[in-house]
Amino acid sequence: MAKWMLKAAVQKAISYLPFKERVNFFFQKYVTRGVDLTDQHFQYKLEAARDHIRYYNKYGTVAREQARVLELGTGWYPIVPTMLFLAGFERTVSIDIRSWMTPERQLIGLRKVLAYHDDGRLAAYLPEVRPERLAVLREICTSPPAVDTAISDSILLDARVMDATRLDFPDHDFDLICSNNTFEHVYPTVLERILAEFRRVLKPNGVMSHFIDLSDHFAHLDPSINIYHFLRFSRQQWRLIDNDIQPQNRLRWPDYLAMYDRLNIPVVEEEILPGSPQLLGEVAVHREYAGYTPEQLAISHGYIVS
Repeated sequence: MAKWMLKAAVQKAISYLPFKERVNFFFQKYVTRGVDLTDQHFQYKLEAARDHIRYYNKYGTVAREQARVLELGTGWYPIVPTMLFLAGFERTVSIDIRSWMTPERQLIGLRKVLAYHDDGRLAAYLPEVRPERLAVLREICTSPPAVDTAISDSILLDARVMDATRLDFPDHDFDLICSNNTFEHVYPTVLERILAEFRRVLKPNGVMSHFIDLSDHFAHLDPSINIYHFLRFSRQQWRLIDNDIQPQNRLRWPDYLAMYDRLNIPVVEEEILPGSPQLLGEVAVHREYAGYTPEQLAISHGYIVS
């Protein structure tokens, strides 16, 4: 059995179990190794943080010292919030549907950020680091606090478990809203509700920056398939394969832009990776995608800035 089929079958089975999130955690930790903070994953997060800050510098109107950030998708390690802290933002609120972080994983992430700074590699992602905040980071890594919430408090991070379709924040509360590799895991009807909430809590001159991975995530594990493999299935077939542990909505770039348009959220910039039409040509794309051009289907990653 192909690796992607095995992973799909396991995750589908896990999705029917009680305590499915906990079971999936152990599956990712000990089988797929998806929980490990590899250099590749770490640098991926650094790039996302770099770009969110770049877009805010370009379009934001409030000084970073007074700017509040909302991040969707806290994940296992607070890499992006740590970078925002070092860049001087006032505070980051990070929300997720479940709590994934632990003090141990926070320390792993912070120590990796500090190591990159000390050997000069962090400058490629964040040229200007606030010295007083770097000192805070160094103190945490040298003498970890005993209280679980102390690390988050020290880096001005408020991590919450919250339904993003019903945010517990007042109108016009945030200057920057960002996410990384999250939108592709949210089904369209839910994502529209999330974006509507983002529009409500964003300040009139605020910035939204969302990085979206449009590739088949099973291809990250299985080299026998390419990043467009999941486009060969009909919607009905995909419902049988997909799971609610790590769903993939398979939306293409025009679908996201149309969603923004329906919600009257103006897009000020798009930055896309065009992908590979050659790889796309190796996949028998299902006729349900006949309304897209090959160029639209081939887009593999991108930022939507609004």
